[in-house]
Amino acid sequence: MVTCQSLGNYTHNADSEDERLYRFLEEKGLQISYQVWDDEQVDWTSFDAIIIKSPWDYFDKIHAFYQWLDKLERLGCPVLNPVQTIRWNADKIYFKDMQAQSVQVVPTVWLEQGSTFDAAAVFEAIGQDKIIVKPRVSGAAKNTLAIERGEAEAYTSRINALLQEEPFLAQPFLEQIKTQGEWSFLFFNEAYSHCVLKKAKSGDFRVQHFFGGSVHTPEPPSGLLATATHIVQQFASGCLYARVDGVELNGELVLMELELIEPFLFLSTSDGALERYYQGLMQLMQQQKVSLS
Repeated sequence: MVTCQSLGNYTHNADSEDERLYRFLEEKGLQISYQVWDDEQVDWTSFDAIIIKSPWDYFDKIHAFYQWLDKLERLGCPVLNPVQTIRWNADKIYFKDMQAQSVQVVPTVWLEQGSTFDAAAVFEAIGQDKIIVKPRVSGAAKNTLAIERGEAEAYTSRINALLQEEPFLAQPFLEQIKTQGEWSFLFFNEAYSHCVLKKAKSGDFRVQHFFGGSVHTPEPPSGLLATATHIVQQFASGCLYARVDGVELNGELVLMELELIEPFLFLSTSDGALERYYQGLMQLMQQQKVSLS
């Protein structure tokens, strides 16, 4: 199971999901170990299967991460989720592929690397007075800015500096995230397991638990679940895990992100989630004819 050198602040206010999963799979009789993805000493060919679990620094080292994926591919290592899926999912330009398949995605303006941030044009294209600007390759709300039209000039130089390093995107700030919350639907081997509703703390817009967000477990509206299920069937084939993040707008699920690399799985929020993860793993390995030595 792949992790990173230090989980750092990402574990703040959260249970140790990796440790919980490790113990559960070990009790099932599997020989499990955690390995750091950019540790040059690891012999990746020595494992029957490689599960990408918590490489939570990959977006800070994206070029090295791509090279590591290429290495796994060359070595012919069985990787869950598949390498080609992880590579596709790392850059949010994948939204365009999903929109082409009629998935409702939050409206997005693409800000290319090396370009200049034109605040007036971006606000006009989005059609709202508050926007979110964030990197195309990102996680944990890194360099994510919430900007109101009247204060855009104060952010322009900072965004221009960031654009010299990497491409960004801009999206409307959805008040529903503050008022209703953001849904996360969890699937194992394409089968629905459980969901959570994440809410930001008062005065913030970031729903992540390490920024003080809270996690709730209501019964999801059937229509939202149906949409999430369809998204997974379309875009997460052959995946051990998938997390569909979205917000409800006018009774419809609008996609915020499809998490196929290293999502927190909220395994402690639902009875039986660990067992469903294990069953999904066993079924997928059988389907892919991966044998455990």
